[in-house]
Amino acid sequence: MRLPTLSLLSNNSQKRKGWTNEDMEPVPPHLRTWTTWVSAALRVESSSSAASQNYVAYWFSDAWTPATWELASTMIAVGLSWKQALLLILFGQIILAAVILGSGTIGARLHIAFPVIARASFGFWFSYVAIFCRILVSVFWFGVQTYIGSECVHQMLKALVGPAFLRIPNHLPPLCWDNHHGHALFCPLLAHRVTIPLRIPAQYSPPIRAIRVPPSTSLRYGSLRGTQASTWGILRALNSAIGSWSPLAVNIPDFTRYAKNEKAQFVQILVIPASITLVGVCGIIVASTSEVLYGEVIWDPLQLIDRWESRPASFFASLSFGLAVLGTNIAANSLSAANDMTVLWPSVINIRRGQVLCGVLGAWILCPWKILSSAPGFLTILSSYSIFMAPIAAIMVVDYFIVRRCRVDVEQLYDPNGRYKYWHGTNWRAAAAFAIGFVPTLPGLIGRLNSSISVGDVGHVFDIGWIYATVVTGFVYWTASALFPPYASFVSEKVDKESE
Repeated sequence: MRLPTLSLLSNNSQKRKGWTNEDMEPVPPHLRTWTTWVSAALRVESSSSAASQNYVAYWFSDAWTPATWELASTMIAVGLSWKQALLLILFGQIILAAVILGSGTIGARLHIAFPVIARASFGFWFSYVAIFCRILVSVFWFGVQTYIGSECVHQMLKALVGPAFLRIPNHLPPLCWDNHHGHALFCPLLAHRVTIPLRIPAQYSPPIRAIRVPPSTSLRYGSLRGTQASTWGILRALNSAIGSWSPLAVNIPDFTRYAKNEKAQFVQILVIPASITLVGVCGIIVASTSEVLYGEVIWDPLQLIDRWESRPASFFASLSFGLAVLGTNIAANSLSAANDMTVLWPSVINIRRGQVLCGVLGAWILCPWKILSSAPGFLTILSSYSIFMAPIAAIMVVDYFIVRRCRVDVEQLYDPNGRYKYWHGTNWRAAAAFAIGFVPTLPGLIGRLNSSISVGDVGHVFDIGWIYATVVTGFVYWTASALFPPYASFVSEKVDKESE
């Protein structure tokens, strides 16, 4: 019996000595099917086939998750008023959408994914540092979303079985968490593909169902008048609002490379603030009215569902959130991690295999339940990974639009000894800018994670970590490239198969 081969090398891989596979290649014209508005089914496939998709549906479906809901609610929990929370979310998403549009335009023009694009600015080998950082974030968020999904399943089982479900003994060791039933049932669902016709209604229903608590609630805003947040607290909340989706500013080319044309993805500048702010409004309303009903601000919608007496309402609300988490985890987390993992071992790992690897690492090896244990901790985590994502996005955008003036030799991105080799595979300008962008924020991160360590006023740099890292990194990289131009990597025009 002949065993199946693990090799994924394509014809181009043979020419490029194994540094690519079909999922890393520039997307051919017939597979560029993503549009602005037209809805179609989402199928997670390898590069052998493509699915028609649109950016409006993508962002609205991804936004309807408990994680986005909790961001706004958490701001109220730490002392912001509802107006402050809403304005910070809107303003933060407008800023982030501008960066995402810049990064996405690179993918729409070159038709290649983030791991390949990063080689032009970071250097062939140093790009693996940026790729590894992005993989860690994807796997981390996959674990967080999977745990949230397991809570949804837990609530569904509780609604179906009744109070007896809570008396089922937990035979797992103390290291594990109580919600082992939900986790064990939710994880296998991630192995299946989810379609947009199923996802979109599910994404729209969570806020509607969750708001439908007992009708006597009215709109009496419990703690919407919070006044305890300081100026630095507001800046920290703004930074978290931006940081929550900052990873996609790095790897949005993974999706825009499938754009039918460059203009198809321009709608992101509008749909990102609109979709995420809309979910934020739902979170603000529910979190504030929870104090009227239960005497405390409940920032987790699943904790709110846990208090409902109506078992049918609890089941369908949990089901809606579960479907939302399932779709988002596939589209925004496992796909992102898989695209990055393909460059680690191109001859073996493709997008589908990378998704399986992401699932094993994120769902079972991490401990996401600890991250969601408190509102301040949740904000800290959202802010912390943004200090690494911001420099990467800033370098990519500045390099393409300012340093190179939109001229890249795509074919050379697959050659470790080509024009993007720089110094031993490292662009020292990018390395220096990357370090200057995130190192000053580390004392603040340490102080936030361990309150017993006093870092003084220097810790406030972390409060504006994403903004600081983006501006400073971009400026340092542009200055270094202007003073010491990497002439060997410059081309007079874009070079790819279509322009040859």
